[in-house]
Amino acid sequence: MASKRSSVSTFRLLCIAALPLILFSPSARAQSTYHVVDRWTIGGEGGWDYLLADGPAHRLYATHNARVEVIDTTTGKTIGAVTGLKSTHGVALDPDGRTGYISDGAGNAIVVFDRSSLAVLATIPAGTNPDGIVYEPVTKTVWAFNGRSHNVTIVDTATRTVAATLPVPGKPEFPAADGKGDVYVNIEDKNEIARFDAKTHTQLAVWPLTGCDSPSGLAFDPAGRRLFSVCDGGKMVVTDADTGKILALPSIGEGPDAAAYDAQHKRAFSSNGQSGNLTVVDASKPAYPVLQTVTTERGARTMALDPVSGRIYLATAKFGPAPAPTPEHPRTRPSILPGSFTILVVAK
Repeated sequence: MASKRSSVSTFRLLCIAALPLILFSPSARAQSTYHVVDRWTIGGEGGWDYLLADGPAHRLYATHNARVEVIDTTTGKTIGAVTGLKSTHGVALDPDGRTGYISDGAGNAIVVFDRSSLAVLATIPAGTNPDGIVYEPVTKTVWAFNGRSHNVTIVDTATRTVAATLPVPGKPEFPAADGKGDVYVNIEDKNEIARFDAKTHTQLAVWPLTGCDSPSGLAFDPAGRRLFSVCDGGKMVVTDADTGKILALPSIGEGPDAAAYDAQHKRAFSSNGQSGNLTVVDASKPAYPVLQTVTTERGARTMALDPVSGRIYLATAKFGPAPAPTPEHPRTRPSILPGSFTILVVAK
C-alpha cells in the first residue's frame, strides 16, 4: 500500500499533467471570447439611437424616442429618465461629473441636464436635426452635428451659449474628439471624414474614405492616433488621424451604426443591426484581423463600450410588420413592438 505522502505527490503530478488540458479546453477558450451575458428589458415605446456608458458612475445613457433612459449597469434597472424632449439622438458628458448634454433632433436643440436629478437645466438652439454629439475637453465645448442643415453647433459649456456654427462638407454622422483639441466627424453622403480645430473653429482637412459606403459610427484610439469608421457594404475603415492615410479595411457585418474602441485590450468593435452581430477587430496587429463575430440580435445597430468594465451594451427591440410603402416613403421600417426595448450586455 502506498504511503500518504506518495499518494499526495502522485495527485499533484496528475494535476500538473492535466493543467494544459484545462487551460486549453473548449470551456476555458470560451471564457476568453465575447458573448451575450445578460438582457435588460427597459420597455417603453418608439425607436432609439446612440448609447453612452459612464463607467465610473455605473450608468448607461440610452436615447429612446423622446427621452433618455438612465440605467444602473450593476443591476440593469432603470434609475430614471431625462424627459420632455422631442426626438433624442446622442448624449455627451461633461468631465465635471455633474452635467450632461443631449442632441434633441426634432427639437433642433441641445438640452443640458443635471446628472444627479436628471432635470433639464437649459435648452440651447442648434441647427436642423442635431444628431451626433461630443464633448471637446481642451476648449470645454460641446459639438452637435446637425444632419439636415449640414453644420455643427458649438456650445460654450461655461455660458451655455452658442460659441460658433460651422459648415460641414456634407451630411454629418457620428463625431469623435481626440482629447487634444481636434474633432472628427464622418460625412455620410460623401464617404469622407472631416477634421476640425476646436480652438480656432476651422476645418483642417477632409479625407476620402476609399472603400467605404455611408460611414456612420466612429471611434478613436488616443494612443495610436487611429480612427475607426464603420460603413455599409461590410467594411470598417481604419484611418491615421494625423495624415488621413487609410491603414486597413477589415470586414464587418451589414447595417452598422456604431463603432467603439477598447484601449485596454486594443480591440475595435462594430455593431451590425442588419446582420444581428458584433464584429471584434484586433487593433494590436497591422493587418487588423477579425477576432470574433458575436451573435447579438437583428436591429442591434448601436452600442456603447464601458471603458472600466470592458462590457459592451447594445440596444434592440422586437419588431412587427413594416407599413406598406408609399410614394413619399418607399422604404419603410418594421414597427417596434411597445414594451420590447431591450439592452443586450456583451462581455468575455
